[in-house]
Amino acid sequence: MHILLTNDDGIYAEGIYALYLELKKIGKVTVVAPDAERSSVGHGITLAHPIWQKKVNRRNKFFGYGISGTPADCVKFAIGVILKRKPDMVVSGINLGPNDGCSVFYSGTVAGAREGALLGIPSIAMSLDAFLNPNFSYAAKCGARLAKIVAREGTPKGTFLNVNVPNIKRSQIRGIKATHQGLIPIHGSFQQRTDPHWRNYYWMTGRLPHRGADERTDSKALYRRFVTVTPIRSDLTDYAYVEHLERSLPKTV
Repeated sequence: MHILLTNDDGIYAEGIYALYLELKKIGKVTVVAPDAERSSVGHGITLAHPIWQKKVNRRNKFFGYGISGTPADCVKFAIGVILKRKPDMVVSGINLGPNDGCSVFYSGTVAGAREGALLGIPSIAMSLDAFLNPNFSYAAKCGARLAKIVAREGTPKGTFLNVNVPNIKRSQIRGIKATHQGLIPIHGSFQQRTDPHWRNYYWMTGRLPHRGADERTDSKALYRRFVTVTPIRSDLTDYAYVEHLERSLPKTV
């Protein structure tokens, strides 16, 4: 099995290296990741600027290719330039911070997996529910375990798995649960500050979404110390509403 590994925290991040060490136990791994952090870039791609690549060593050994683009760029570039054929799987992560609920719309980590799914490749996005003092060890092992399952069973066309892992001891994790994507938005706010030239500027901040009461959602299950595995469809069409629109729209323009 040949796995393409990417992320949005950058090729020098701890999470991608931890995942690499586990994935290479089950297959060949090619790392193609942003050359610097590209968090919260969503599914953006680079059209107005050239893309550069460089070979990156870690621990005095060749590790992978750093790309001057987004996670989605990395997947496209890997398949279009670096690899001779499509990989068997795309894995994106491990992200520092959760990507549950509405974060899937903003996350570059999730976009890396979605790009793989759009290209017809079984894909997984991995995130750790932590911003401070992360321990990627169990999450990396969990990612390799899920990769073996996906390799064996596959995924529906255009669907990928979005996985979030609690940042606690393995013995404290209550299990692995298939979940729905939560839809409670991230509450953004803006802090006004002043630069050395006395000009006002704003720094966007906010708080994570309220976990809610629905036990089936990724946000609630993650809060309750479950590893959450959410199948995400790339097709965002509301098919039930299409039928309503068909009846409601005028027949002529």
